[in-house]
Amino acid sequence: MQQSFSYDHLYNFTHAVFTSIGCNEYDAATAAGVLLSADLRGVDSHGVARLSGYVRLWEAKRINAQPFIKIVHETPSTAVVDGDAGSGLVVAPYAMQVAIEKAKNVGTGWVSVCNSNHFGIAGYHAMMALQYDMIGIAMTNASALVAPTFSIERMLGTNPIAVAIPANKQPPFVADFATTTAANGKLEILQRKNAEAPRGWVQDKDGYGSTDANELKKGGTLLPLGSDREHGSHKGYALGSIVDIFSAVLSGASYGPWAPPFPAYVPMPEDMPGKGLGHFFGAMRIDAFRPADEFKQHTDRWIERFRNAKPASGNQKVLIPGDPEREMEIIRMKNGIPLAESVVTELHIIGEQFGIKL
Repeated sequence: MQQSFSYDHLYNFTHAVFTSIGCNEYDAATAAGVLLSADLRGVDSHGVARLSGYVRLWEAKRINAQPFIKIVHETPSTAVVDGDAGSGLVVAPYAMQVAIEKAKNVGTGWVSVCNSNHFGIAGYHAMMALQYDMIGIAMTNASALVAPTFSIERMLGTNPIAVAIPANKQPPFVADFATTTAANGKLEILQRKNAEAPRGWVQDKDGYGSTDANELKKGGTLLPLGSDREHGSHKGYALGSIVDIFSAVLSGASYGPWAPPFPAYVPMPEDMPGKGLGHFFGAMRIDAFRPADEFKQHTDRWIERFRNAKPASGNQKVLIPGDPEREMEIIRMKNGIPLAESVVTELHIIGEQFGIKL
């Protein structure tokens, strides 16, 4: 059973929760905007369903609601940002804006981040570059839930990659995907529905494939993109590793099995090699390569040609990365955002905790 809420309704509630834990007005607005962007785009696993998780991290003193985010090292085109244990919902937009400003000045900007937390959907941050006629890139490491190919040990996170590319008359190309077969949040959605997971998403603690959506609670692991060696899991493993190194090893964050877990009740790993979670952002000014208008016209042509690719069967049209999310955003801004009953219950509990009515 689901209930629908308007974007404004959920935004105001979420904003009030963030101010209640000590965020200033600007940071609360930023965090609420990032979180709700996931719900609007149909990425329900990373929207307000995660709000209670951020509150619990704050209660566990693992999120600093009033961080002093700063650049600790930089060159004209690069920077390292220390998030001061702030919410990734706040730290990441700050860092992406640094990358954009550097790109304005020298053509490209590259920023690695340490001492941060979960930053919501990667696509939001990559898309920040679009309004400046830039290509945006965003990635982050995450809680270790993923076993490398041929392993049963949790070594990597879902480690998403997002790339946003502007077009002219066509909507932008926006690819935003985990480097696992499915993100952990998708399992959480299935758990709320008491449904099974598709085969290839998870394996049990002994390394055998499973369809149990609760497998992670029993010692199992998520699988890299590709699910097994025969279907290319070594490629998903490689992609997740690249994200981990770019986001955490490069920035001074904790990496691999030492990445801080999102659930506040999970103990922090011992002998952590760095500070917090890490992110990596890039911004590339198109006119550093060719005239922006010319590029966007050709992006339009690229998109139009792919949209008109001959379908395999029936009337199913070829989609461009970003199409489903963009279409969902239009629908949900008009009709409201549907939330599972369990999520609504969690929000009521949070609201009662801070005296905020949902």
